[in-house]
Amino acid sequence: MSDKLNRRDFLQKSTLASAGLAGLPLSAPGFAPLPKKERDLLRVGIIGSGLRGQSHIDLLLRRSDSTVTAICDIDDRMIKRTLDLFKKHDIKAPKVYKGEQAYLELLEDDTVDAVLIATPWRWHTPQAVAAMQAGKYVGMEVSGAFSIDECWQLVNTHEATGTPLFFLENVCYRRDVMAVLNMVRQDLFGELVHLECGYQHDLRGVKFNDGETAYNSGVEFGEKAFSEARWRTRHSVHRNGDLYPTHGIGPVAQYININRGNRLLYLTSTSTKSRGLHEYIVNHPKGGPDHPNAQVRFELGDIITTVVKTAKGESIIISHDTNLPRPYSLGFRVQGTKGLWMDVNDSIHLEGSSPGHQWEPAASYLKKYDHPLWQKHADDAEGAGHGGMDWFLVNDFVLSARNNTPPPIDVYDAATWLAITPLSEQSVASGSQPQPVPDFTRGRWMVWENRFGQVG
Repeated sequence: MSDKLNRRDFLQKSTLASAGLAGLPLSAPGFAPLPKKERDLLRVGIIGSGLRGQSHIDLLLRRSDSTVTAICDIDDRMIKRTLDLFKKHDIKAPKVYKGEQAYLELLEDDTVDAVLIATPWRWHTPQAVAAMQAGKYVGMEVSGAFSIDECWQLVNTHEATGTPLFFLENVCYRRDVMAVLNMVRQDLFGELVHLECGYQHDLRGVKFNDGETAYNSGVEFGEKAFSEARWRTRHSVHRNGDLYPTHGIGPVAQYININRGNRLLYLTSTSTKSRGLHEYIVNHPKGGPDHPNAQVRFELGDIITTVVKTAKGESIIISHDTNLPRPYSLGFRVQGTKGLWMDVNDSIHLEGSSPGHQWEPAASYLKKYDHPLWQKHADDAEGAGHGGMDWFLVNDFVLSARNNTPPPIDVYDAATWLAITPLSEQSVASGSQPQPVPDFTRGRWMVWENRFGQVG
């Protein structure tokens, strides 16, 4: 990480960052900057100090403009691991709130200016709603929603309170993704016509995890498991739809300006049969056909394919593929009237530039069109999680919260992207019938402009 900034330098840079966000639409009535305070640090409370929350904490504690003053969790192991981070950084330990409802006490803590929510999925909306009602600037981790009503709860609470919600979709900041955004905005692909994305990630070892080794560590889930396996697998038992759409749709939404000149109209989803998790249990050394979990019937199809139509005429294919053996890929494809990029084979083809009908390696293009934010901050992001993109996510969160400016990924993005999950479930259950996507902006998408990733 770069040397810490002094207070004057930080405030100057914060002012510039705020100016860069000034063109964002004001999302709700009553929006106003925070009053100036004679202190240097944004004070953050962490709701959910598990492995993801600890990653955020580590980045926040490395900064000169933020600190963590409170944490909330239910797991003694995770609380201990978190407190060890403060010792590592030689920073005063935070207040600890323990218990399922203890986050409500944290939200009353006047040493907390903003909160990051990194709890299991079912807690995201009630905790974000409570945080907005408490007037805390909210950062909410990603997932899929359980219902359309849940998405409206987020939007309606934001509009009633005026409190911003930053949706923490880190893949929007991935280096190649932002380079392609730069290429899209420079018209290298022409008018975009079709896009593909998804979450294609073998999570069998995460879903069945009986220790701190992420993969191939067991076949247990629920109370006998560790970390995400304690809760995530249950969704595969009971639900059938795209459970985790935002890593894919987030970047794609930036390419085609969803909620800012464009919107999602409707989708259809199709599910395959479910075999992967059962086979994993039966064939694992710690499992077998007589293992109790071998009798579990998993509802989630191994591959969920969702097709979306937009107001501007583009089509989007979103894939959810987490229960079969495969290499990791988010499956991006960006195709327009002048060519296309595909990340699965790291290739590009541009008419008039690429030879014949042949692919070219994408690397030289991604380097040439490296996004200005990455050019400027790559050294700062070195060593941060997920190839450095987590640094950019946390950086934008801190700057937005310090200035109380509308976040670059806001509550309307959250609602729209989260809605893909319940809509896909409804479509699968109805024999792949089309499901309309609500307009959570209430028509404002027609006048709002996309400022994500813009510099200055």
